[in-house]
Amino acid sequence: MLNQNYFSIWEEIKHGVPQGSILGPLLFLFYINDLPKAINNKSIPILFAYDTSTLITSPKKNDFQIKITAVFNFINEWLNTNLLSINFNKTHYVQFTTKNKPKTHIKITYDNKQIITISNIKCLGICINDTINWKYHIEYTLPKLSVVCYAMRIIKPYMSLEMLKTVYYSNFNSITNYGLPFGDTSPDSKKIFRMQKSSVRIMMGCRKEVSCRNLFRKLKILPLMSQYILSLMMFIIKNRNQFTVNSEIQNINTTQHTNLHQPTLNTTGYQQEIY
Repeated sequence: MLNQNYFSIWEEIKHGVPQGSILGPLLFLFYINDLPKAINNKSIPILFAYDTSTLITSPKKNDFQIKITAVFNFINEWLNTNLLSINFNKTHYVQFTTKNKPKTHIKITYDNKQIITISNIKCLGICINDTINWKYHIEYTLPKLSVVCYAMRIIKPYMSLEMLKTVYYSNFNSITNYGLPFGDTSPDSKKIFRMQKSSVRIMMGCRKEVSCRNLFRKLKILPLMSQYILSLMMFIIKNRNQFTVNSEIQNINTTQHTNLHQPTLNTTGYQQEIY
C-alpha cells in the first residue's frame, strides 16, 4: 500500500479479505463466488458485492420449513469451511405473502441465536415489504424528492432552464426511474406524481394552480405514468428471452400468435406486475 510516498510492509494473508483496499471488493467477490453452488439446488441465491440474499419458495408449510433449514445448514457449513461467520445483527428473514394469506410461523436458529423476522427490507436501493407492495418504497423515496424540489427552488433564480432540467434529470428523474418497472399503479404512486408536478412548476416558475399538461410538453419531460410504461417496454425488450409468445404455447395460427403470452393470474397484485 502506498500512502504519501510511504510503502507498507508485505504480509501474508492466510484467509479473509483485508478491508479498506481498492482491490478489497473484487477480492471478496472471488472469495465467495462459489457460495451459490452450495445452495442453488434448493433456493435462488442473489449476490451483489457484500450483500447476499437467498429466495426460498414452496406452496406447502412443511416443505417450506424443511427447505429453509436445509439451506441455512448448507450456508453455515460453507461459512465454517471458509473461516467466516454470520453477522446476526445484519441477517434477517422476510416471509413474502399476499395480503389475505396468513403467515407461517417459522423460527430459524443457529448456535442458540435466532434470525430476526422483519416485515420490510431494503435490497439494492429498493424497499420491499412482506406483501410486495410499492407503498413502502414510495414513503422511502418521497423525502429525497422533497429535498430535490427544495434545492431546485433555491437555485432557480441563478440557473437557466436548461441547467434546471439537468438538475431535474440527474437528481429527481434518476430517483423515480430506479426500479420503476417493478412498481405498480397503486394510489400511493400519485404522491410521486404530485411531487413531479411540483418540480415542473418550479422549473417553469408557475403557481400551484397551473395545470402541468402543457408544462410537460414544453419541457419535453414524460409524466410518471408515461415513464412507467416506457420502462416496462424497455425492460421487455432487454429481457425478451424471459417472456413467452402465444405461438410457443399453441400452434394455432391466429392474429395474436406473435403477441406476448399473458398467464392467468388470480391476484390483482400479480396482474399489475411485469410477470
